Amino acid sequence: MSWVRMSDFPDTDLMRPSPLVETPAAIPPELVELHGFGRTATTRSHLAQIDSVAGAISALRKAGDRGVVPRGLGSSYGDAAQNAGGTTLDLTNLNQILQVEADGESPTVTAQAGVSLDALMKALLPFGLWIPVLPGTRQVTIGGAIGADVHGKNHHTQGSFGTHVRSLDLLTADGDVRTLAPAGDDPDLFWATVGGMGLTGVILQATIAAQRTESAYFVVDTQRCGDLDELMATMSQGDENYTYSVAWFDAVTRGKHLGRAVLTRGNKARVADLPVKLRTEPLKFVAPSYGTVPEVFPNRMINRATVKAFSELWFRKAPKHKVGEIQNITSFFHPLDSVTDWNNVYGSNGFLQYQFVVPFSEHEAFRRCVHLIVESGHPSFLNVLKRFGPGDPAPLSFPMPGWTLTVDLPISEGLDRLCTSLDELVVGAGGRCYLAKDSRLGPETLRQMYPRLDDFLAVRHRVDPDSMFTSDLARRLRL
Repeated sequence: MSWVRMSDFPDTDLMRPSPLVETPAAIPPELVELHGFGRTATTRSHLAQIDSVAGAISALRKAGDRGVVPRGLGSSYGDAAQNAGGTTLDLTNLNQILQVEADGESPTVTAQAGVSLDALMKALLPFGLWIPVLPGTRQVTIGGAIGADVHGKNHHTQGSFGTHVRSLDLLTADGDVRTLAPAGDDPDLFWATVGGMGLTGVILQATIAAQRTESAYFVVDTQRCGDLDELMATMSQGDENYTYSVAWFDAVTRGKHLGRAVLTRGNKARVADLPVKLRTEPLKFVAPSYGTVPEVFPNRMINRATVKAFSELWFRKAPKHKVGEIQNITSFFHPLDSVTDWNNVYGSNGFLQYQFVVPFSEHEAFRRCVHLIVESGHPSFLNVLKRFGPGDPAPLSFPMPGWTLTVDLPISEGLDRLCTSLDELVVGAGGRCYLAKDSRLGPETLRQMYPRLDDFLAVRHRVDPDSMFTSDLARRLRL
């Protein structure tokens, strides 16, 4: 099978693998503050910049008894990529795309773990290749996408990110680098690493399946739904006709319009679908930037009054029913990526993103969760509803067939009580919360939500009996 060298890509050089020899570890003596995207639960750790496989091995060997945790772009919302008093390995300098297998029916790309999905997309599009799964932001590394087993608007048709990983290289606690695959010598370790939140080792590089695409655009249908029942019925009856489906819904309006929503669904656009002016450069990546949000907003900027006004505007500006609209990647997938540091609008206290999934059969429990959020007095404007398809074999992977809801809740008094009540409803319905978004679950609740937790722990203890790989999340959840 032929392959494309990355030197053939604009502004990219072919990375030559570093030899596995000991090099001085760069573990600074000072402690630096780290937090997740929600800007809560800040702790201090030694931040080591890793730019080679040998450097990662060296840092691992020189880390103290507080252990190490890998970190990418810091896009997990909670405390998964920080390690109070220990060492955090910054992998963003492991950012080379190594090889693309462009021929045949199953194209693949091999890249180091610190490559962002943004950079990977920009490199692949000129060759008519597409990343199978994109989460709500492109600012996620490949290592982070695997460690959190991220999902997108197409889980009901394409599954989560781990489903498309063909192999990965993992640095384990004994200093060895192991190549793992779903059907390789140690599939249990492979699947424990997928969704394992960095607790089985350091992902160094991975080979991922790519998909072919004729354009960087999508054919999108949009419609407004007047309440939650109409929204769920519309998605249940029509999502199978679309590769991508997502709904924004109103989480502050009460009464007969509770859960009113804007539903957008789409498919990849072919060149023939595009207007004439776009056909000359169908694979052009359009990513406008609207600046950076400064750290000047008060903690109560997001309140019931402002959220109610924003929600009314967002709902009314959407078309009642529009079909066949051509949208670019940023408009359809990542509108928030156009505004850097948008999380600053929540103020210095930050916010909690609560994401849960419950089985389709538990639609009444889902409705109770929505009602509880709306009536709680804790306002959320960024509310996303999707439908999940079957999960993958990873014991800590979040998706399962069912309804998944995400809400962004400013940190304020009483939020813990709301989340605890939601936990009880979710557990009672056989659902769970997403660890990449979590910053507050306890170990007992985790065990109720993830019935295969012991499968994960057995693999983790086998490859890392002394818990060299650890994190604030791991200590909080007693993993």
